[in-house]
Amino acid sequence: MSEHDSAETPANRGLPISPGLDLVIEASQVPPEPVYVSARTLQICGLAMLLGVIAALVAQALVALISVVTNIAFFARFSLEEAIPADAVPSLGLWVVAIPVIGGLLVGFMARYGSKAIRGHGIPEAMEQVLTNESRIPARITFLKPISSAIAIGTGGPFGAEGPIIATGGALGSVIGQLIHSSSTERKILLAAGAAAGMAATFGSPVSAVLLAIELLLFEFRPRSIIPVALAASVAAGMRMAFEGYEPIFPMTDLQQPTGAALGVYILLGGFMGLVAVVVTRIVYAIEDGFEKLPIHWMWWPAIGGVAVGIVGYFAPDTLGVGYYNISNLLSDQLTVSAIVFLCGMKFISWSIALGSGTSGGTLAPLFTIGSGIGALIGILVIAVAPGLGVDVRIAALVGMAAIFAGASRAMLASVVFAFETTLQPFGLLPLLGGCAASYLVSIACMRNSIMTEKIARRGVRTPEDYEADILDQVSVKGVMSKEVVRLSADDRIGDVRAWLAGDDVRSSHHGFPVIDEHQTLVGVVTRQELLSPQVAEDDLVRQVVRRPPKFIYDDCTVRQAAEHLSNHAIGRLPVVARNSPHQVVGMITRSDVLNVFVRRTQASELQRPSLRLIPEIGKRK
Repeated sequence: MSEHDSAETPANRGLPISPGLDLVIEASQVPPEPVYVSARTLQICGLAMLLGVIAALVAQALVALISVVTNIAFFARFSLEEAIPADAVPSLGLWVVAIPVIGGLLVGFMARYGSKAIRGHGIPEAMEQVLTNESRIPARITFLKPISSAIAIGTGGPFGAEGPIIATGGALGSVIGQLIHSSSTERKILLAAGAAAGMAATFGSPVSAVLLAIELLLFEFRPRSIIPVALAASVAAGMRMAFEGYEPIFPMTDLQQPTGAALGVYILLGGFMGLVAVVVTRIVYAIEDGFEKLPIHWMWWPAIGGVAVGIVGYFAPDTLGVGYYNISNLLSDQLTVSAIVFLCGMKFISWSIALGSGTSGGTLAPLFTIGSGIGALIGILVIAVAPGLGVDVRIAALVGMAAIFAGASRAMLASVVFAFETTLQPFGLLPLLGGCAASYLVSIACMRNSIMTEKIARRGVRTPEDYEADILDQVSVKGVMSKEVVRLSADDRIGDVRAWLAGDDVRSSHHGFPVIDEHQTLVGVVTRQELLSPQVAEDDLVRQVVRRPPKFIYDDCTVRQAAEHLSNHAIGRLPVVARNSPHQVVGMITRSDVLNVFVRRTQASELQRPSLRLIPEIGKRK
C-alpha cells in the first residue's frame, strides 16, 4: 500500500518520469484553451454580411408591398408610391371601417392555413425559438410573415413596418443556419444577425440594432456573436443609405443643451414613462385575454380587431397605417395639445385592440408615437408651470419615445442609442440615458415580465435577464481544488486496498482515487465501485482495474473548463496536475467543488460590515 496523502513523493525527489507520459497526456483529452474567434467565426461573419444585404432588400420589398396594398385598399390603384391612408378617409366615408376588417380576414386565413407563428409582433416568437427550439424557425415564415404584415398594415393596421422586417430577417437567418451544418449557437447568431439587419435596414440605426439583438435575442455579450451581428447591421444600414440617403428617419431641428434642472425633469419623466409602460403592457395582454374568452375560432379575431381599427380610423385618420410622420411631428413640436391628446389616445385604442386580436403587427412605431406624445404633453405642462427650468418640449418628446420602449421591452441601451441614431441630436443623449434608466428601474420594479416576454412566460418559457460574466470562468481550478490527495499505487493488490477501504481511515471514504505508478506518474482514476466489484479478483493489481486513459486538468485552467471536462466524459472527479510538471498530481476537483463556486457568488451579494471608517477610532490611553 502506498502513501494515502499528499506528502513528498519520489517524483518530487527527482526520480525519472515515465517515458510514455506524452502518450498519456495526448490520450487524456485535456480541455483545450478557449478560442474566442475561430475560422468558423469568420464563416459565420461572411454569412451575416450576406444576411445584411438580403435583409436590406427584403426591407425595401416589404415597404413597397405595403405601399401597393395601401394604394389598392384605400385608393383603388396599383402603385409603388408611398400612400397615406388618412388622405383617403374623406372620400371613402364609412367604407374605411370595412377595409381593416377585410385585411383581418386575410391575415386570419393565412395564420390558420399557413402558420400560426405569423400572429403577433414577431420578436417574442423569435425569442421563443431561440430559447426552446434551438433557433429553428420554419422556412415558410420568411414569406408568410412579410406578406401578412403588408396586408395588415396596408389595410390600415396601426403598426410600423419595422417589426415584421425584424421578424423576417430573423427567420431568414434561422433558415440559412438550417441549410448548412451549424450548431444551435450559430443558428442563434444568424437569427440575431438577420433581425438586427432588418432593424438597421428600416431605421438606419445599426448600433441600436446590435444592442437590441444582444438584449432580446442573443442573451450574451461575446465576440463570437457580437461581431457577426454588427457586420450584418452595418451592411444593412449601408444598403439603406444607398436606397434612402443619409438623412435621419426622424429629423429634428437643433436642440438646446439641457440644464441641470431640466435633466432632473427628464429623469422624472423617464420614471413616469416606466409606469406608463407597465400600464400599456397590462392593458394589451388583458385585451388578448379577452379575445381568448371569445366563443369563436381565433382565425376570426383579427377581423374583429379590424372593426376597432376601422372605427377609430374613421374618426382619427392619422391612426391608420405606419404613421411615421406622426412621430416626426411630435418630435418637432408641430401639434397642438388637443391634437396630441386625441392622436395618442386613439392610436393606443386602435393599436392595443388590433395587437390583442392576434393580427400580424408590431410594437415599436405605436409605442414611439404614444411615448413621444405623452413626453411632449409633460414637457408643455412643465414649461407652463416652471418656465425657468429650461425644459425643451422636443427633448421631452424624445425621452418619452425612448423611455416607454425601454420600460416596455427592457431593452434600455437599445432605446437610448436608437433615439440618438434616428434623430442625430447629441444634446439628447444625456436626457435619454437618464430617462431610459429611470423607466427601466420603475418597470422592472413593478412588472415581472415585459411586453416582449409576457406571452412566452405564460407558456412556461423563462427568458434570461442578467448578462453577467460566467463566474466559473473567473475562478481557477487551483482556487477550489482539494489539495489533500489520497493516492493509490498502481502495483497495490486489490485485496489490500479493500481491507484499507473497510478500515477506520477517514481518507478511505472518497469515491474516487488517482492511481500513480513507480515514477509517480498518473496512470488513471479508479472509483470505489470499481475496486469493490465482484468481477475483480483479490490478487489483481490496481493498475488492472484502470480501464481507460486518465482524464485530468491543469491547475491554471478555469472551473468552467473543468465543468465541461467532467460533463463531456460523464465523470465525477478529475485529478489536477501542474502545467509545468504534468506528472505531478497536485489536487482533485469534483462536481461538488464546481457547485461550491456558486456559493461564493451568493456570499458576495451579502451585506458586510463597513471595512473603512472615515473617522479613525482614538486609541485608549494606557
